[in-house]
Amino acid sequence: MLIPGFAAGRWIWFKQTADLSRNFRVIIFDPRGVSASDKPEGPQTIGLLADDLAHLLQTIGIAGAHIVGASFGGFVAQEFALKYPSMTRKLVLCCTSFGGPNHIVPAPETLMALASTKGLNSEERMRANLLLAFTPEFVRTQEAEVDHIVHLRAMNDVPEHIYLSQLQAAMNFNVESRLSEIKSPTLILSGDADVIVPVQNSRNLAAKIPGAQLEIIEGGSHTFFIEQSQDFNQRLSAFICG
Repeated sequence: MLIPGFAAGRWIWFKQTADLSRNFRVIIFDPRGVSASDKPEGPQTIGLLADDLAHLLQTIGIAGAHIVGASFGGFVAQEFALKYPSMTRKLVLCCTSFGGPNHIVPAPETLMALASTKGLNSEERMRANLLLAFTPEFVRTQEAEVDHIVHLRAMNDVPEHIYLSQLQAAMNFNVESRLSEIKSPTLILSGDADVIVPVQNSRNLAAKIPGAQLEIIEGGSHTFFIEQSQDFNQRLSAFICG
């Protein structure tokens, strides 16, 4: 099960789905409020989103799965592993954090860009935020790929109230004191050039989860699973099959 990041949907895994499906049954989905899913009013919490995952798995008759979460999706993955240990086979946490007061924050200008809802679903906003999520070299040299990513995001609208609700859920997230309870084999992946969730968060996370394996992607941005997808897919497959 691949859990998308902040304000993202199943589209974010376009570099994983076909490749991983050769060896695994892959589940992708739009979280509540995003794209094709219902857009309910009321606050979201990470616990509520973890409950949604459990309900989804139960509905399609799956007793347990390997859980992979990126960024905000990594928050949901941690909460799921804590609330539903019997349903969590292996856990993979990508470019994420345990939250709370010991979360290492990005530069103030990066925080402000992510917190703003100005032009939320506009192409201009999408392209500006790509400069944060990807390496400058990727944005400069992979013009067709960038256009494709902007198109995918544009096709998957996120209402402002959902964006703000996810933002509040992220700000309230803190499982640092509970991480020792995670029993599933865990792999933590992070890019050392991530300017949204600095790599030290992954090091701190690995130090808290018993037996966690940490792998740092050299030159990896916040979306290294897109930029360096072949490497990511190989690492993920090796861990799950190992």
